Amino acid sequence: MNRVAQRRRQLLLGSGAALLAAPLTASQLTPTPSQMLGPFYPVTPPLHKDNDLTQVEGRSGRAAGEIADLYGRVVDMDGRAMAGLRVEIWQCDANGRYRHPRDRQAIAEDPNFQGFGHTITDDEGRYRFRTIRPVPYPGRTPHIHAAVFQEGARPFVTQIYVAGEALNLRDGLFTRVPEALRPLLLTEFVPVEDPVASLVAKFDFVLSPILAGLFEAHHA
Repeated sequence: MNRVAQRRRQLLLGSGAALLAAPLTASQLTPTPSQMLGPFYPVTPPLHKDNDLTQVEGRSGRAAGEIADLYGRVVDMDGRAMAGLRVEIWQCDANGRYRHPRDRQAIAEDPNFQGFGHTITDDEGRYRFRTIRPVPYPGRTPHIHAAVFQEGARPFVTQIYVAGEALNLRDGLFTRVPEALRPLLLTEFVPVEDPVASLVAKFDFVLSPILAGLFEAHHA
């Protein structure tokens, strides 16, 4: 692992300070709630250097599951675009298995699912991933892990949930979020006409100078 990647992982696994956000003004957006990192962040930086999780370099197949395009923007509390930030996502495959040595479930791993991807926000703060609609994992509702990296700040880590998913209200991490803030972690996967993707979902990250540096360094 190179020094940059090692430092990035140390930041992800470090403990966040317990800071309180300043009161919002009427014109400010509510920051996206932070969530736990979880145990399946890549142990070493993956060789895959793209934002398409549905194809693995060197393989001709495509991932099982419902192919979905996840897109949105990263903005600050005033709605201003945050350009040039690295956005990462990781999730289990359609079988409910993570591409990670700590996932020891006795189920097959989808060899065509990358499991992790990253991209850089453009001048308008936009990002985009091609992945699959998340599926349940033992003990968890369907979700996608996400991290956003800012220069000089701890990575902002959260989880993206599926709107209307029945398992959400039985998920310990989702229900730990105050009820009024839960909609900020939800996205709808909507059918779309596309040669590859059958669904599309929009999720915006709203970061604040304080909340951008916070996350719970516990595993779930």
